[in-house]
Amino acid sequence: MRNNFLLFVAGAWILQYRAELPSMGWIFLLPAWFLVAMLLSRKLEREILLKGFFFASGFLYAAAIAHFRLDDRLAAQWEGKDIEIIGTVAELPQRSERGQYFAFDVERVGTRDAVVPEKIMLSRYSGPELLHPGERWRFTVRLKRPHGNVNPYGFDYEVWLLERDIGATGYVRQGVFLKRFVARPEYMVEAAREKLRERVYAALPGFPYSGVIAALLMGDQKAISQRDWQIFRRTGVIHLMSISGLHVTMIAGFFVFITYRLWRLNPSRHFPARKAAALSGLMAAFGYALLAGYAIPTQRTVYMLAAVAAAVWSGKTTSSSTILCWALFVVTVLDPWCVLSPGFWLSFFAVALILYVETGRIGKKNWLQSWISVQWAVTIGLVPILLAFFQQISLVSPIANAVAIPLVSLAVVPLTLLGAVLPFDFPFVLAHALFSVVMDFLIRLNDLPDPVWVQHSPPPWTLFTAFLGIAWTLLPKGFPVRWLGLSGIAPLFLFFPPQPELLRLTVLDVGQGLSCVIETRHHALLYDAGPSFSAQSDSGNRIILPYLAGSGIMRLDAAILSHEDMDHIGGAISVFDSMPIGWLLSSLPENHPVLAHVARNMRCRSGESWTWDDVKFEILSPDSYSNRISNERSCVLKVTSQQGSILIAGDIDRRIGDRLAAKENLKSDVLVVPHHGGKSSESFIRSASPGYAVFSAGYRNRFGHPRPEVVALYKSMGSRIIRTDEGGAAVFDFSSGGMSEASWRQAHRRYWYQEK
Repeated sequence: MRNNFLLFVAGAWILQYRAELPSMGWIFLLPAWFLVAMLLSRKLEREILLKGFFFASGFLYAAAIAHFRLDDRLAAQWEGKDIEIIGTVAELPQRSERGQYFAFDVERVGTRDAVVPEKIMLSRYSGPELLHPGERWRFTVRLKRPHGNVNPYGFDYEVWLLERDIGATGYVRQGVFLKRFVARPEYMVEAAREKLRERVYAALPGFPYSGVIAALLMGDQKAISQRDWQIFRRTGVIHLMSISGLHVTMIAGFFVFITYRLWRLNPSRHFPARKAAALSGLMAAFGYALLAGYAIPTQRTVYMLAAVAAAVWSGKTTSSSTILCWALFVVTVLDPWCVLSPGFWLSFFAVALILYVETGRIGKKNWLQSWISVQWAVTIGLVPILLAFFQQISLVSPIANAVAIPLVSLAVVPLTLLGAVLPFDFPFVLAHALFSVVMDFLIRLNDLPDPVWVQHSPPPWTLFTAFLGIAWTLLPKGFPVRWLGLSGIAPLFLFFPPQPELLRLTVLDVGQGLSCVIETRHHALLYDAGPSFSAQSDSGNRIILPYLAGSGIMRLDAAILSHEDMDHIGGAISVFDSMPIGWLLSSLPENHPVLAHVARNMRCRSGESWTWDDVKFEILSPDSYSNRISNERSCVLKVTSQQGSILIAGDIDRRIGDRLAAKENLKSDVLVVPHHGGKSSESFIRSASPGYAVFSAGYRNRFGHPRPEVVALYKSMGSRIIRTDEGGAAVFDFSSGGMSEASWRQAHRRYWYQEK
């Protein structure tokens, strides 16, 4: 049965990489398939057909769930229109710099003929009162279909929304309060979580790690600073800073132990202590997961513990691997998109590795030997997954976890839960004091030279050889030349993504902003760094750094910041603080704070040029800094190779465009259109006359970029239009064979990407 479950999961996993969903009609063939398999007399043929049946079942089951979810998405004709809805605040609202955002259950639509998904995500930027879970409101909203930035090695926001069954996002224009609380179990849980959050912040006013205590208690991670998140990532303890599977399992284990001991003291018990303990542990895990908002990572742990409890209650001897496969199957049935989550693979592989080195081995190990073997197995065994998803490995992680796991899991978390139960605040204060000790230790580790190994994203085939090598390396003592297994891991580090033969331009999808990466054979340049999204998130840490790491770019030879508008420099500090920068060209004022993050910086001036790998880079503008308008000072860059040229014009206006058209050779194969497709100089456009016109703009942005008349002008000249809001990141490769273009949404299409 284990293999059948694994095939079901494999089928669901394959489905998530499809560009289109299969027809629902195929699902009706499954009963006939199963019947034929069972009627076959030959065991081999029957087994082959049954294996195929389970694989097809996983594939078609995931497809059916996807069909139902996609059918509840907002229709395109209702985007951007005022719609009146009545419903309930479904989850604990999160605060941002500009207001609140929250999930909303739609109960009734007041606008005639409008069709709105049952669950949507809303932002509210005005209103004196804060929203609370369970409140019923009448809102006038403007919605849009689920849409996110799509980039190589980037986070896919659209599938994240699909997994959570959110069919539209938008914002509140007007609101009328209707009812204080709608009495439904899920809203009661969310209201309890809100009260706990308020208790934590009231008990720890101004404390630096109050956000971490709130995250450990009820899963609210928004108050953790970006600096702290970076330390957690670099020291490899990020899994401890939320209600993770480790914490849920620890709480379940505590209740199992207590219940088992107490139950054995009761002579009139009606069923064995093992069953009572298993049930108690499962209920404790479920309660703690509810406290965390029943997030998907905690759900996986609860389902795994449920499989263990079911095995105990069945009274049958069941192997640990069978229980793990049952849990894997149940998790996938309840959430077919879990197979795309790094947490899914990390949690299940970690458990599988522990079982691999701790069961079925001859001889007994003491606790220290067991602990060392488990640490070694998990450390080496998770390397392929960490590199595939995050392109980095914490070299200090074993040391950091050796200290942080016992202190956080066995002291900080229990004290935090004790504070939630008791009417006193001192457990929260003590938990914070202990965590401060942990944090001081992590900061010291983070300050060590090179605590993190960062590299390119490994090619997919190297993951297969790595897992084979790890399995060989972790074989029991006595097997010959186990060290040869390490050769299977080596390709992860030795085989790089394809490098540009001559020149490559990647216009990243950063929304309403601009960021481009230009690569030659041996050099890399970043032009602009996109917008900032919030105090904790910007284009640098969300989009640019993952792309650079995944592509194998560990150092930027140069960077250009065209001008000081925040949609062009919002992610700069995140990038400059995370990787070496050779030098910076910009038009920023001399006292601008971004300049302090690069040791060598200079001003852009027309006439400057340099050559990398036979590719010429020229600055065409500005020629003066007398202009007070930031856009007029934009650094204009032209890149010329043997196979074509690139022109990037920042946010220049008509006057600068006319001047450049009169004095410069602007003809280019690829033009990154100035000012995101806003009003521009017609003479500039005609002088550039690009083969490709690239518009970097946000989906349904409030400026109306790109303007239809500007797009029409480029089309009239025969330019091919590329839009990041429609196609995601755009990649242009110049080689001896010419130039090729790929838009990321089309080249790596998934079924959840909406049609335009």
